Amino acid sequence: QVQLVESGGGLVQAGGSLRLSCTASGIIFAVNTMGWYRQAPGKQREWVATITSSGMTNYADSVKGRFVISRDNAKNSVYLQMNSLKPEDTATYFCKSSLGRLERWGQGTLVTVSS
Repeated sequence: QVQLVESGGGLVQAGGSLRLSCTASGIIFAVNTMGWYRQAPGKQREWVATITSSGMTNYADSVKGRFVISRDNAKNSVYLQMNSLKPEDTATYFCKSSLGRLERWGQGTLVTVSS
């Protein structure tokens, strides 16, 4: 049974920080590319950041310089450190594992940034 479980969301003031975690089970975590996506109310889900199995990272322009994605293969976990948060970062954040065309999604964790 594959499971991706996100945690760490919550309410934070603009300018603050949050660290999201996603722990995977049922997959060979180390070989998967892991990503974070977000979906704001009334909007489509959008890509935020990706980290490959070799540790290469990539970020959406909207979060570059503010967010940092990392992974700990020993803990089957991927993280998203979010700094200098803005109200427009408010969304449900999802993690995704990818291996070839096989993708798995978590249930999401809500991040609310107040102005």
